[in-house]
Amino acid sequence: MTITIGNGAGFLGDSLSSPRRLIESAPLDYLTLEYLAELTLSILARRREKDPAAGYADDFLTVLADLAPVWRRQPRLKIITNAGGINPRACAAAAGRVLAAAGLGDMPVGVVTGDDLLPELPGLLASGCLFNNLDTGQPLRELKEQVVSANAYLGAREIADALGQGARLVVTGRVADASLTVGPAVHEFAWAWEDWHRLARASVAGHLIECGAQATGGFYAHWQETELADVGYPIAELSDDGACVITKPEGSGGVVNRETVAEQLVYEIGDPAHYLTPDVDVDFTTVEIEALGANRVAVQRATGRPAPDHYKVSLAYRAGYTASGQLLVYGREPVTKARACADIIVRRVRAAGFELAQVQIECLGAGEGVPGLHAPPADLREVMLRITVHDDRREAVERFTKEIAPLATSGPAGLAGYAAGRPVVRPVFAYWPALVPKELVKPQWQVQTAAEWAAA
Repeated sequence: MTITIGNGAGFLGDSLSSPRRLIESAPLDYLTLEYLAELTLSILARRREKDPAAGYADDFLTVLADLAPVWRRQPRLKIITNAGGINPRACAAAAGRVLAAAGLGDMPVGVVTGDDLLPELPGLLASGCLFNNLDTGQPLRELKEQVVSANAYLGAREIADALGQGARLVVTGRVADASLTVGPAVHEFAWAWEDWHRLARASVAGHLIECGAQATGGFYAHWQETELADVGYPIAELSDDGACVITKPEGSGGVVNRETVAEQLVYEIGDPAHYLTPDVDVDFTTVEIEALGANRVAVQRATGRPAPDHYKVSLAYRAGYTASGQLLVYGREPVTKARACADIIVRRVRAAGFELAQVQIECLGAGEGVPGLHAPPADLREVMLRITVHDDRREAVERFTKEIAPLATSGPAGLAGYAAGRPVVRPVFAYWPALVPKELVKPQWQVQTAAEWAAA
């Protein structure tokens, strides 16, 4: 038995048309849509602050409306997505309205919750859960009043449970990326939750397709050799033993070969012998990759160990304000001129009474996109000056935004770009990685019709 799982999105902001092209061009059992990253959770937390009914991936609703006409003709297709962000119930209600409007109001929709720890945070801290920063070891208590979101990375179990109750769409909050694939695999093959090798292999398959077109030619070292305008998104043909074949729709752009699969395999994994997910501890060092032919690559022999007893937690906390402004600087010695402009701006902000906490000055075009790698050419005649500042005081950052345009008449000759308006002052939500014992988290799931979610 083999099931086909395609992934049509790798992040919030990915192609809106690829999911439909994927299900129209390939017979799939499951379509996954992966929208979340640590940065995304911070963005969604900001949206929820402004509107308690927001906090999910709005793009999903556009995609869902586009998919609905095709989905009606594919009754076996199921969709799994973490588009729920930090508000999965609100996402399910909005999705229910989209489906009901498309005549699919009777479709069973499952929602997985329990990852949002923000309401429980005071109690968890009081009980002795320190949420120490995984990078610095610092306990969270010093910043607890500034936290705006705290989400545990749940696993695949609740996805499988919702599918077992007939859900054709499963909306989750923050689950581990690979778990979007592991859930369908466990449901279809009836694996035990202690079958570590099979869970490991399904996790590898999920990891390979989770970033969308990165496995099919995007981000490829030899990208010039592929056609990316119509890049096909990845498909995992998953077998009962957990082994898979990675491919893409026939006739689509991009390429699937041993290189593209290997590049994605080692993307963002940390220790390759211990790729930790909520479902299993995966050893990538045992994985074998074999090209089978044009755009078909077999991946097998991953091994697994018991899952960690903690969930990873992604927290976002308020960390001041930032703004970034740009000026095109042209003429002779543009780097010298650009840095002089930056110095003028900083000195004028200081004269207004604000010593900015952090100032970053970049001369883009002079090799500073990757500092130290390439020296600027001798005949360089223009650079883009970008100044980014950060401070706990909003008024300090606002003052900075008002000192760029005056250079039009009170700075060196050879500047452009100030007519675009003042930079926008934005709050900074910083990232705090931590762990929480699994026994302190209570994942839940619920299945009801799209129409019932729409009315909720």
